Amino acid sequence: MNPKLWLILAGLLGAVGVTLGAFGAHGLPGWLANQGLDAAEVDKRMHNWEVGVRYQMYHALALAVVALLALRHNTASLSVAGFCFVLGVLIFSGLLYALVVTGVKILGAIVPIGGVLLIVGWLALVVAAMSLPGKAGP
Repeated sequence: MNPKLWLILAGLLGAVGVTLGAFGAHGLPGWLANQGLDAAEVDKRMHNWEVGVRYQMYHALALAVVALLALRHNTASLSVAGFCFVLGVLIFSGLLYALVVTGVKILGAIVPIGGVLLIVGWLALVVAAMSLPGKAGP
């Protein structure tokens, strides 16, 4: 995949993550309270939102690393890492956000698929790192 596209996607994921984090900090608690939810349910949904934002931001940064590595060593394993990070964020974080705003519990059953994709992305990054020139140790 084109390193430029990975970097664009990383920037977009990061910008959306900051935006959703700001909404989660300032607008979401009141919005959830206005939905008639009790305090415990609001806290649970706020926690889920924060997890979604946190994982999105981590993987926006990871995708930026993929882009920068691909500038020099554009390998299939870097492409796998990039695809897994993007799809993993869309499924993991995206479904957490949807779960928070809709309350549709079945969405929570699909979230782990995104988590598995994120793990596969990190393992693909390990494979890419192993193919880089140079020694692995001191």
